Amino acid sequence: MKKGQNSIIKECYEKSIELLKNNSSKYGFLAAAPQKKARERNYLSIFSRDASICSLGALASCDKELIKTAKRSILTLARKQADNGQIPNYVKPENGGVDFWRLGCIDATLWWLIVVELYDRNSSDKKLKIQLKKHIKKALFWLECQTHVEDRLVMQNEASDWADLMPRSGKVLYSNALWCYVNSLYKLRKKAQVFENFNNLFYPFDNKNKKIVPKCERRTIMEIRKTEKDGGCYLSYVGYLYWGQATNVYANALSVIFGLPAKKLQEKIVNTILNKKRKKDLPIPVLFNPIKEHSREWRKYMESHKQNYPSQYHNGGVWPFVSCFWAITLARSGKKEEAAVEFEKIAMANKNNNWEFNEWFHARTGKACGMKGQSWNAGMFIFAYQYIENRIKLF
Repeated sequence: MKKGQNSIIKECYEKSIELLKNNSSKYGFLAAAPQKKARERNYLSIFSRDASICSLGALASCDKELIKTAKRSILTLARKQADNGQIPNYVKPENGGVDFWRLGCIDATLWWLIVVELYDRNSSDKKLKIQLKKHIKKALFWLECQTHVEDRLVMQNEASDWADLMPRSGKVLYSNALWCYVNSLYKLRKKAQVFENFNNLFYPFDNKNKKIVPKCERRTIMEIRKTEKDGGCYLSYVGYLYWGQATNVYANALSVIFGLPAKKLQEKIVNTILNKKRKKDLPIPVLFNPIKEHSREWRKYMESHKQNYPSQYHNGGVWPFVSCFWAITLARSGKKEEAAVEFEKIAMANKNNNWEFNEWFHARTGKACGMKGQSWNAGMFIFAYQYIENRIKLF
């Protein structure tokens, strides 16, 4: 890293540690800094995905105080696990209220399982995983019940993962990348089948996938090959004779980080995303080719709070924590210089308005939007910093 880059990045790292500590509670990591708007919008809760990503940063920091908060987050969510095994979307610390989201929240359980295992592998506390043995078994069983019996990939409704105002449904790249990683971490017996079907479904362009495709996917894959051009990345989601047109940066980045694509496809994905046009002074957006009004994928609910229009919020906005996953992807792919440039942009975004750590930015205008003091922006910056500096290898 250049001298100027090093300075802003180190300052952002220190500010990230500070914010994460300020957003810690006796129940775990709050999603955002205490403020009126955060209370009204339930951001002062323990969200499974937010707290799990913050916990990655805590483990990477080796800070005992933050690691204790990571443990509290895991336990708070475990205590409110549903009878069927599902982990809550969030828990409200002040009254123990629980939310499982309107159509379910599949990635809450996935992220919780991931952080439980990584906590066990990367902390000195070897009792927690044993303590949570029954919770883990129930969570894995619940996820198995969300899979199709033929291809073992998880299925979900619209608006039921972190992008809760987006119409991705059926078999979604993001959720299944996490599911593949869970299969790997927990050494599940169907791991090889899950990995093969993941690649056959989400990238059905490789030599026309001469391998046997499960019956449940055959007709859709044939239709994709007939009508869709190879966009150089995994498909965003696949339903029945229906699939997403966006290039999902977040999900493709996770797929590369988890080692799901073969080497040639990994290089293709990284180079394809690198070559996409975007605002030069901003970190990478969560996706390219956002859904436009009047397109077949547009939903009325995307107008909620006027925030999910193209280049905004989940529909192509810039989320600094997601950009950190992309920086890690670049570093993992041997593109150290590109990773350093991206990381500086992330630091500058977090610094906006005197270190507000804004939730997201408009991808065309650069306007800071959403909640201030966003915890996972800090947590993921800590993790990415340690990863890019070759100090950790959690994934």
